[in-house]
Amino acid sequence: MKTKKTATNAPRRGITAPQGFRAAGIHCGIKKPGLLDLALVVSEQSGPIAGVFTKNQVVAAPVIVDRLHLRKGIGRAILVNSGNANACTGAKGLAAAKKTASLVAKQLGVNTEQVFIGSTGVIGRVLPVDRIVTGIPQLLMQLSEHGGPDAAQAIMTTDLRPKSIVLQDTIGGRLITIGGMAKGSGMIHPNMATMLGYFTTDAAITSRALQRALSLAANESFNCISVDGDTSTNDTVLCLANGMAKNRMIKEGTPAFQRFLLLLTEACQALALAICRDGEGVTKVVKIEVTGATSVAQARQVAQTIATSNLVKTALFGEDANWGRVMAAIGRSGVPITPSKLMVSFGGVPMVRNGMGLGLGAESRIAKVFRQKEFTIAVGLGQGRHQAHMWTTDLSFDYIRINASYRS
Repeated sequence: MKTKKTATNAPRRGITAPQGFRAAGIHCGIKKPGLLDLALVVSEQSGPIAGVFTKNQVVAAPVIVDRLHLRKGIGRAILVNSGNANACTGAKGLAAAKKTASLVAKQLGVNTEQVFIGSTGVIGRVLPVDRIVTGIPQLLMQLSEHGGPDAAQAIMTTDLRPKSIVLQDTIGGRLITIGGMAKGSGMIHPNMATMLGYFTTDAAITSRALQRALSLAANESFNCISVDGDTSTNDTVLCLANGMAKNRMIKEGTPAFQRFLLLLTEACQALALAICRDGEGVTKVVKIEVTGATSVAQARQVAQTIATSNLVKTALFGEDANWGRVMAAIGRSGVPITPSKLMVSFGGVPMVRNGMGLGLGAESRIAKVFRQKEFTIAVGLGQGRHQAHMWTTDLSFDYIRINASYRS
């Protein structure tokens, strides 16, 4: 399927690219002066909303609220603050989260369950809810179809740059647009990572189909990246649809659903990779492809073991073509293997065949691959027909520096 990205200088960018969406980002006083820290996205009309969340058992107040609101399956607005995670803050934090959602809902004239919220930042600090309450009227006044870039800026924490995407495809004879924004840099790992991702679409789609599409897309994107092996308390991905493209209703099990799924997956993967590239201290992004497994789960387990190996990640940073570390990770993955069937290549250059290294010549060639900023490590298990992939990053000195002083 071919998709068409809008030009970078298009007037409607990111989260506001689909028809009927407006957004704003302001400074409300959570972060240092001059830094945007509060974002709002609003649809002209309510529609189905889908969500996937962290699997960490310690969850932040906004995740609790969003899970409750998602039971209704209808959304109108998304409010997000940065600079404070509102996690591990007990009843006070939960009350603050509910209060902000309620206030936005009241201003929009909709039920509170149609407003979703997100928070990101330091864990354990009480949310300065009064600052958010004061900022909401300003946000509402500044809502604009051109407000996508400001909203993307306002949800950043240690990110070096805002992350947004716009993709389009013709589905059911109508042009469908998906816009998105995300934040994430550290604590990135499957199920899910320290990241927030928000998508909007003007597609007409059933609630059930939208939830199914988002779940599948997240599994092929946000749940396939790992920067440091840590998952967070606040991870949330939401997708809000308003039907303003006026296409024929997209339902599960139809060709239209498959096209929409491909479009959403591509959007999710683009933002997932943007998170990897913007990872704390990251200098390299590497795709791990595992084929020849007896099941997808086993392929994913091997890929994840390689992707999260500190020895592999530090070798990537040092540009040390230590292919033995990849072999060791495969062997300790917990997946039954036959060593004599293993095949490994780096950037398309074969290094291991039938479980044995191909010598110093091959090692010299893959050493050049290790100097590239992005490449693929391909692993063949030789045991079945299933495959999986992950993206990983190197582990650098800067990662330690950033996280050793995150709160200070």
